[in-house]
Amino acid sequence: MTTEVPSRRLPGTPCWGSLMAHRAGPARDFYGALLGWEFTPGPEQLGWYALAGAGRLRVAGIGAGEPESQQPVSWTTMLAVDDADRAAESVRECGGTVGIGPLNVGDDGRLAFAVDPSGAVFGIWQGAPFGGPDAAGVPGSVAWSELVTNDSTLVGKFYEAVFGLAFERQGAAGDDEDLAVLTVDGQAVAGVHGVGQALSQDRGAHWTTAFAVEDVEAAAALAARLGGRVLTAPHPGPRGLTAVLADPEGAAFSVLALP
Repeated sequence: MTTEVPSRRLPGTPCWGSLMAHRAGPARDFYGALLGWEFTPGPEQLGWYALAGAGRLRVAGIGAGEPESQQPVSWTTMLAVDDADRAAESVRECGGTVGIGPLNVGDDGRLAFAVDPSGAVFGIWQGAPFGGPDAAGVPGSVAWSELVTNDSTLVGKFYEAVFGLAFERQGAAGDDEDLAVLTVDGQAVAGVHGVGQALSQDRGAHWTTAFAVEDVEAAAALAARLGGRVLTAPHPGPRGLTAVLADPEGAAFSVLALP
């Protein structure tokens, strides 16, 4: 079943997944074949940027970065705000860093890219997702976003202060696993996973994006045939069967089974 949601998300809600690939054309081919995405041109201010759609509902975007850059490629989680300038100032006041913006994207909105105190990159988006609705509960849509960091409590306070989110611990008392969710009006909108010393030195703290698929095992096998890699084989997770994959340029993402 397709669920259309308002194009203007509540503040703090992950509203978009954005990828700046070294070579946008092959990236578009990979994700199109894997997730069934169809692409349309995005805002001119973002250069070669294509909007990815699940059917007629847009769910993500892929842009072109520097083709020969040595910088790793990764998905960026965009968080909705009512006022990008105020959010950027709050990021600075709460110990984060604003790397780009805020800047206008034509009449579509205003954006910035920032880094939280643990080192995780995220985006700030003011306005509708490029003027159109997005989708949930359909193959190819963003199913879940999660922050992987060293300590969920410390960084959770940052997102509470900047975005007005509520931080709620998961699991029973005394549980050794450091899991939490960020909520808006009592509804979980993103996860926070503290992994302590197990945090990868290569990636550091980072946001992860999970896309919905009908068959996780088939998606993992197809990703490998398309030139990607299976980083973590299909396995049961808190939100259902999942797998961690990487595209041909190394950008990691997850696939999550539809309910």
